[in-house]
Amino acid sequence: MDRMFRVISFWTGMMAILFMVGGMHEMAMLFFGQTGVFLALSYLNLTERTYIYIFGAYLTLFFVGFTYYTTFIMVPGVGH
Repeated sequence: MDRMFRVISFWTGMMAILFMVGGMHEMAMLFFGQTGVFLALSYLNLTERTYIYIFGAYLTLFFVGFTYYTTFIMVPGVGH
């Protein structure tokens, strides 16, 4: 399971680089932070159940934050 967290870290790092190239610096910093957290967690050698609980908590926080952002903050149809 620790290897899967390294895989997640790799892909969040790739997304961070793409966000940086695309000029979305705030989103890139958020994804660089996630990359660091996932990479650090992958080297803790926790039990598989603990990794599943951590990932479930991460998904719950992401979905709550994303729903809040899209419902109350995002302005539809406004672009640069």
